[in-house]
Amino acid sequence: MSVPYVAYVTLNEDSPLDPDSFPGNLAFIRNLHLEFDSPVTFFVGENGSGKSTLLEAMAVLARLPIAGGGMNESGANHAFAERSQLAGAIRLAFIKQPKDRYFFRAETQAHFASLLEQRRNDPDFLGDPYMRYGGRSLHEMSHGEAFLSVMRNRFDDGLLLMDEPESALSPQRQLSLLALMHSLVRTGKSQFFVATHSPILLTFPGATIISFDDGQLQRIALEDTTHFQITRDLLNNPRMYWRHLAAPGAED
Repeated sequence: MSVPYVAYVTLNEDSPLDPDSFPGNLAFIRNLHLEFDSPVTFFVGENGSGKSTLLEAMAVLARLPIAGGGMNESGANHAFAERSQLAGAIRLAFIKQPKDRYFFRAETQAHFASLLEQRRNDPDFLGDPYMRYGGRSLHEMSHGEAFLSVMRNRFDDGLLLMDEPESALSPQRQLSLLALMHSLVRTGKSQFFVATHSPILLTFPGATIISFDDGQLQRIALEDTTHFQITRDLLNNPRMYWRHLAAPGAED
C-alpha cells in the first residue's frame, strides 16, 4: 500500500546541528534521510539510540504537541515545556496534509489524563472533555485500559505517531492495538509511525522496520531485530539464558 501523507524525512541543510552536542551527536543524524513507502513504519533500537528523539521532532513538524495529544492540546504544556531541538534541523515532506493527527506518548499519558480532569473542572471549557476518550476519566481506569481507551476512541483516519505504546499493554492488548491499526490502515487514509520495543507490534504485515542500532538507519526484517531474536531464544530456551543472567556481574 502507498503512503497517504508523509513521504520522507531528511536533514534541513539550512539549519546544521552542532556535531558535538545533543542531538547533533546522535550517530544517525549524519546521514538522516528516510523515505516511506508503507503506511506503518516502526523505529527500533536500544535505549538512547535516538528513535524517540526523531519521532517527537516529526510530531512537532506535524504541528502536534511534543508532550502528546492532538492539535487541541497545542500549547497546553500538560507534561513539560520541553522543545524539540531536532525539529528545526529536519524537514518532513507531506504528500498531502491529514485532516486529523495525533501523537500518543506513553510517558506523558498520566499528565494527559490530568489535563482532561482540569478541563472538566474549568467553567470556561465548553463540551465534554472525555467525549473523544471513552466517555469517562482516564484516571478511573487501569493504566493499560486508559491507553487502549485513548487509542480506540481517539484514533481515526489520519497521521498517528506513537512512542512506546506497549509500555502499559498486556500481550493480549497489544494484539487489540494491532487489530485497530490494521482496520485504520485498510481504509488507505491512515499512516502510523511507532517507536517500540515490542516484538508483537513488529509483526504488523508489510510494515517497514527502521533500526537505529550501530549508529545507522537501516531497514531490517522482523527476524533480524534483536527484539525478535532475544524474545524467541529466551522463550525457546530459558535455562540457557538464565545460566548467564544468574552469573555474578551479569547485570553490568
